[in-house]
Amino acid sequence: MFLTAKELRNGEDSLGLKVISLFTGVGGLDFGFETAGFDTRVALDMDPVACRTLRLNRSWPVIEADLGSIDSKQILDAGNLRPGETDVLIGGPPCQPFSKSGYWATGDAKRLDDPRADTLTHYLRVLRDTLPKAFLLENVAGLAYRGKSEGIEAIQRGVAAINASTGTEYALSVRSLNAAEYGVPQLRERIFVIGSRDGVNFRYPDPTHFPHERLVSQKIGEPYRTAWDALGDLDPEPQDDELLMSGKWADLLPTIPEGQNYLWHTERGGGEPIFGWRRRYWSFLLKLSKRLPSWTIQAQPGPATGPFHWRNRKLSPPELGRLQTFPDGIIYDCRRSEIQKLIGNAVPSALGELLAREISVQLVGKCAMGKPLTLIPPRRVDSPKLEAIHPLPHKYRSLVGDDDEHPGTGKGRRATSRTAATV
Repeated sequence: MFLTAKELRNGEDSLGLKVISLFTGVGGLDFGFETAGFDTRVALDMDPVACRTLRLNRSWPVIEADLGSIDSKQILDAGNLRPGETDVLIGGPPCQPFSKSGYWATGDAKRLDDPRADTLTHYLRVLRDTLPKAFLLENVAGLAYRGKSEGIEAIQRGVAAINASTGTEYALSVRSLNAAEYGVPQLRERIFVIGSRDGVNFRYPDPTHFPHERLVSQKIGEPYRTAWDALGDLDPEPQDDELLMSGKWADLLPTIPEGQNYLWHTERGGGEPIFGWRRRYWSFLLKLSKRLPSWTIQAQPGPATGPFHWRNRKLSPPELGRLQTFPDGIIYDCRRSEIQKLIGNAVPSALGELLAREISVQLVGKCAMGKPLTLIPPRRVDSPKLEAIHPLPHKYRSLVGDDDEHPGTGKGRRATSRTAATV
């Protein structure tokens, strides 16, 4: 039984806790907080498609603007709030310089010098001006890479300055969380920074869901939720031409087993050696398995970037929403590519629900516990057999044996071309 957007809007379990939401996007994090009893008093995003989608689905006041151009007082006024009244400030500043691709692309460059990192500064400015009881900041795992921790250090310095100038005692707790370990049917790792105005150290909940091999060894916890758990009751063949795969590799996808990627067609795989080992990104021709969680949903995938459905097509909007544990019934008025961007950039709502409950108990002083989390999909025991794979089309035969294995870290084509360009 999946919670619908209409059921969420009823607000029967509201605790009256007030949220300011920055960089809201489509509202994935907000849906989780909403389910835990919080009320989004104002949401802000600069993407017109995201704002239009928010207005279609919720009655929250929405500010459509770049946060850098908006005064904090405007945000407070829109939410009918005064400084210190907000229970939680939430948001995931988009920080491309801290992404995995940004990490490898920039080498030793200081990523805070990238103007796109200003989103952290704007978030901290609103934190200083609104002084909520607690805050949550979500970001890509690269924000805290070892030896590349400028982002976390900037947050720590910014919060220390806020404490010094306002007399608050914001204490920070930082943790990298994999959503699959908390019941989300998707392997998705992100950094969370949670702080309390009164100096209380937030304790992150322990993982509750594990892969099968760990369950066997430790005999505690629940199994990972799988893509089949999330999608098993949806139409397996939605009639939508936008879901058809296109491009050079479209006819190769059916030759790859579910749960596999392009590595199937290498010397170490079970198919034909079309590609060199590790010559492509992991998500290239990546296909969901019914028996595993999804891999991370990409916001702006290329034509051959997965994960794809095991039926050899792109994922539909309802399927993408299920894998992000959104409530059912979210309405969109945009192209599928824009929907994928909205959903791919979101925080899984079930993880937001869990963290919201913990924040309500630990940092705000209101109880939202006592019943099961509502956005985690139920387990299904009727997983069907694996899909059959197709024979290799003739047009790919000329590519067999045409590529070598990756020579190792720092020795690939891109790395050597960058080195040559600097000589």
